[in-house]
Amino acid sequence: MSNDYMLAIDISEKSGSNKRAIEIAEKLAENDGATLHIMTVVPTFSMPIVGGYFPEDFEEKHFEEAKEALKKEVETYAKHPEKIKRIVVKGSIYDEIINTADKLGCSLIIMEAHRPDLKDYLLGPNAARVVRHAKQSVYVIRDQ
Repeated sequence: MSNDYMLAIDISEKSGSNKRAIEIAEKLAENDGATLHIMTVVPTFSMPIVGGYFPEDFEEKHFEEAKEALKKEVETYAKHPEKIKRIVVKGSIYDEIINTADKLGCSLIIMEAHRPDLKDYLLGPNAARVVRHAKQSVYVIRDQ
């Protein structure tokens, strides 16, 4: 594994939690001399029953908007945005987090877990799946 860290964020999150997550991830990477990648996942609308409800070019426009939103989050909240690599992928959130970390050879996945509902028990469903299935260490930031 390389000395690459990956932070997975939800760009649709409006509570300001990405600011805190980016600051923490940047400090972790800086302290360890690691390269920081920040990624987000855009869900796919490939199932015909779902995709039929959206305009034909919706998925591509949504993907481009996600790239811009991620760029803005990094430029707004990162201390050194020029050092951070940004990644936007399509698919299932937890699968893509794990797959992207594997492809990059990351040694650490950083992600936020929102306050759980009783049904989520200790971690949200995506964070829990990543913790259970990732080959890498996973640093979970609990939102406040």
